[in-house]
Amino acid sequence: MMRVAVPVKGRLREPSFHLLEDAGLGPEQPGDRALAFPCRNAPVEVLLVRASDVPEYVQDGVVDCGITGIDLVRERGADVLEVLPLGFGSCKLEAAVPEESPYRELADLAGAAVATVYPRLTAELLPVDVTLVDVSGSVEITPRLGLADAIVDLVSSGNTLRTNGLRSIAVLLESEAVLVARDEERAGPLVAMLRAVVEARQHRYLMLNAPESALPAIGELLSPRVPSVLPLAAEGMVAVHALVPAADVWRLLPDLEALGASSILIVPVERMAA
Repeated sequence: MMRVAVPVKGRLREPSFHLLEDAGLGPEQPGDRALAFPCRNAPVEVLLVRASDVPEYVQDGVVDCGITGIDLVRERGADVLEVLPLGFGSCKLEAAVPEESPYRELADLAGAAVATVYPRLTAELLPVDVTLVDVSGSVEITPRLGLADAIVDLVSSGNTLRTNGLRSIAVLLESEAVLVARDEERAGPLVAMLRAVVEARQHRYLMLNAPESALPAIGELLSPRVPSVLPLAAEGMVAVHALVPAADVWRLLPDLEALGASSILIVPVERMAA
């Protein structure tokens, strides 16, 4: 039985469950308050724990793998392997100051008081010496209370900073959800299953009909991906199927239509095997 730690609450919980579901590992949860339960279709048990505790649980061998944020892994300094970025929970660890502050860049913070819930990362990533104010609650309020000249905190949209009269002066770390493990070989089967889903989410399956004469130009548009080409009953027409990055779809559509493509269909991909 492989044990996997998943955040019990917070912004990473629901995307983590969706990832397990899409990988065919939907948990057989006996109740809303259950903190440990088996998954369907595989000998995998899920444990619900605090996201900040996941690195230690993996490091200490309590679980084999865990899902948490890169920021928490680095802050804890746990001896674990970041085996697979999961493509959700993107955010940034940023240094921010009040709008009226004279500080414009990180070098200006030398000797300043900096409030954060990430003291380890702040000390490692700031290029100057500062006085750390270690807090456990709302960091954004500390400059207004006179407790700090600046803050270092996790930022998603930036709305919280603006609402509290703060502006970012630098990004210290880019973070997202990651699968961590202590033994990469032991984690191998789970990594393969989750990677198939993560990579599939980044692609779309493109199907279209086109004049056979347009194939060279269509091939160039889709390069370096090699499409599958099937003959159609209509003379001089073919069906083209290709796997394309999701980010490229809307750029490709006008060009494909200009080449005579028709009956264009774009569908999501559930899983991608290596």
